[in-house]
Amino acid sequence: MDVPELLESVLLLVPEEAATENDITVRDIWDHLVHDEWEIAVGLLEELGDGGPLPLSFWEELADAAEQLRLERSAAWCHWRCSELRNGVIRADLTLCPAAEARRTTAISGAGALRPMWDIGHLSPTGGPAVSIAALWVENMPALEPGGRAAVRLVPLTPSHWTHVRPGQQITMHEDRTVAGTAVILEVHGPATIVSAP
Repeated sequence: MDVPELLESVLLLVPEEAATENDITVRDIWDHLVHDEWEIAVGLLEELGDGGPLPLSFWEELADAAEQLRLERSAAWCHWRCSELRNGVIRADLTLCPAAEARRTTAISGAGALRPMWDIGHLSPTGGPAVSIAALWVENMPALEPGGRAAVRLVPLTPSHWTHVRPGQQITMHEDRTVAGTAVILEVHGPATIVSAP
């Protein structure tokens, strides 16, 4: 499908009454499509998707449209949302260790490229900590500097490892044996029941 067809297909998956925080509605987005304002439509559809549960196909098709438009961050975000639906998502308040106290001396990308290890309380057979892997997306920031603090979204590689994690729990991030950061869990959402679009 070409971009206009993809965006029309995506828009048909959104309930008519849906609106963004700024009261942009499905009808408003149709107007942008009529005027070939595809990049604006992609951004507004992303906002609509943040407002409520939508089918996996919404994010998959929106990712396809963003890729065709070469909107790299939008495409990455849509693929990320697909991963959240499949594997669940944990929101946390992360503070990275300062560069002087950790191995990392450069900023981490905010767009989900990093898949660090996390000490979430599991023990290895020898009694030491056992880590679990979760990809990391920094909310509302392109990157997070050493010593910085931000709300993040974690997508577990193995969701069953994370079923005991609860809001208020503190976990630690590792890129090697040393602690790279500390996070406090804000929200936990398990994998969605994936249903086909009507």
